[in-house]
Amino acid sequence: MSIPVRPDRRPVDQTETDRANRGEWDRYADEYQSTHGEFLGDAGFVWGPEGTREDDLRLLGDVTGRDVLEIGSGAGQCSRWVLAHGGRPVGLDLSARQLQHSRRIDEETGRAVRSVLATGTRLPFRPDSFDVVFSAFGALQFVAEERVIVTEAARVLRPGGRMVFSITHPTRWMFPDDPGEGGLTADSSYWDRTPYVEVAEETGEVAYVEHHRTIGDWVRALAGAGFVLDDIAEPEWPADHDRVWGGWSRTRGLLTPGTAIYVAHLG
Repeated sequence: MSIPVRPDRRPVDQTETDRANRGEWDRYADEYQSTHGEFLGDAGFVWGPEGTREDDLRLLGDVTGRDVLEIGSGAGQCSRWVLAHGGRPVGLDLSARQLQHSRRIDEETGRAVRSVLATGTRLPFRPDSFDVVFSAFGALQFVAEERVIVTEAARVLRPGGRMVFSITHPTRWMFPDDPGEGGLTADSSYWDRTPYVEVAEETGEVAYVEHHRTIGDWVRALAGAGFVLDDIAEPEWPADHDRVWGGWSRTRGLLTPGTAIYVAHLG
């Protein structure tokens, strides 16, 4: 169920961000899974709207016998892929409705993923609990302070552990969220980090928040938490891919990057 909203740009802290986005994802979960579920696959691992899959990139490394945490797991599709490849996944999401969809798919597939209702900025796990932490478009652009979520990931990782996450490519912040030609003309500053929010028309409350960080912001956050950056992957739009997903499309994807995937390990 959608609610009438208007876009805005304003400072928003983590408490308000969590409240707004929890409500948004609880409302939107049914539509999201109905619209994108087949594309994602019940046990598929898609890194972004380009359809780039972990089967091809292998950014997590061999997950066999490893403890793996997915932050922003949604319906657990990626975690279920980890399970199918011999890992021990735990999915974490702030939306109860998304986790209900995860349970639904568990029952339909007979492939159950352990999941936790929590946020990436306050991970409810002991230090040194996981070998891999990852997020596939699930959480990192929805946090007010990038250093907090990266530091939390470092805390729960074992020495040498790997962190991999995909986000909207930071350069996309400059362009309107329009899948057509209107989305090819920059109208905002890349360095303007003021959060994008959607405000409920009836109540004036913030109903959705997305935070922007530059490429350098993420590199510095990783380094500050003790990570060594191994790669930044920027998937190209496949020539035969015509799917439109929000502001992502073939029209834009052939010209500008839509997704950035950061790969790092604890030094």
